[in-house]
Amino acid sequence: MIHAILSDGWGIRLFGYISFRAAMAAFTAFLLALWWGKPVIAWLKYNRVKEDASKTDSAALAQAAHEQGKGETPTMGGSFLVAALLTSVILWARLDNLHVVLGIILIGGLAAVGFVDDYKKLTIPGCKGLTSRAKMIGLTCVVVAVLAMLVWYAKTSGRYTLLALFPPFLKSWEIPLGHWGVLGIALFIAFEWFVVVGSANAVNITDGMDGLAAGCMIVSGLALIVFCYVTGRPDWTRYLNLPHVAQASEMAVVGGALCGACMGFLWYNAYPAQVFMGDSGSLPLGGVMAWLALVSKQELVLPLIASVFVVDLASSFLQTFWYRRSGGSRLFTLAPIHHGLERYGGVFARREEGWHEVKVVVRFWILAACGAMGSLALLKLR
Repeated sequence: MIHAILSDGWGIRLFGYISFRAAMAAFTAFLLALWWGKPVIAWLKYNRVKEDASKTDSAALAQAAHEQGKGETPTMGGSFLVAALLTSVILWARLDNLHVVLGIILIGGLAAVGFVDDYKKLTIPGCKGLTSRAKMIGLTCVVVAVLAMLVWYAKTSGRYTLLALFPPFLKSWEIPLGHWGVLGIALFIAFEWFVVVGSANAVNITDGMDGLAAGCMIVSGLALIVFCYVTGRPDWTRYLNLPHVAQASEMAVVGGALCGACMGFLWYNAYPAQVFMGDSGSLPLGGVMAWLALVSKQELVLPLIASVFVVDLASSFLQTFWYRRSGGSRLFTLAPIHHGLERYGGVFARREEGWHEVKVVVRFWILAACGAMGSLALLKLR
């Protein structure tokens, strides 16, 4: 919107530069999250919008969280985070860019599913929100609709690069799903559905400690900004031997808004947290992270870019699988593993003393940064 008025309308060239608008989107989202956060938190406290603070099956850890006062901390803070994110994107990104428009639809749709889940848990006594099946149906409807629009655009415009996968480490290798007919399109939608829905659930599971999910999202978002910007530049993609996606650089503005909104939320969510994110924030954050990777054709590198989210999701899945197949034994001390480190100081074995929550969060931020730097190294390694 601002781009159309000041750059196209008034001829102020500065507002046409993607790097400038990405920085301004981050700054705007940060300020909006700070501005809206305080009254929203006050409203959530007044209306006692809170839930169990510990996303784990450990009764001892849940009791410890209650003793620390986390049971009184309001949730659904993702509402002002997503509002700041979307407002900043609308203000600073080009709305004639399909990648941006579909990103906005995806964020809004996943936020709606998360809001319904949170709202049911917080307003209906004894309700645990949407059932797993209902939540998955909701996520699937949103994701498949967005992917179908992307496929239609790619087919009608002849931009089959959007429907291809590019394995890392392999120079000039491409999996051209768009050229494989109906089977290829089905495989593309199925794989990208797995990426987006998996990312949404991974961030949701990681959102279990003060500042953990928001801090890791800032790190992953910064790496994805670089990937999007580079992928949209034909000169850089030729030099680095990367797939070129026209107009993908505009998604760097969305990435900037994502990082800025998470920074503003982290202001209130840092230990001791004044508010929790809730599904209304974690689901759309995971979705937009996956969308940035999809547009920049880095889906196969995303596990490295979002290493902490992937590890937490994998540990929860493996714990559940092992528990059911073994008749009640546990593979990890606790799942997700950040709770095992907090409670017992170990992933597979119990130590004498657990780590303080702040130590777990900061060390996971460091691990997230290592994963992001490793993914950026692949730019030249390819």
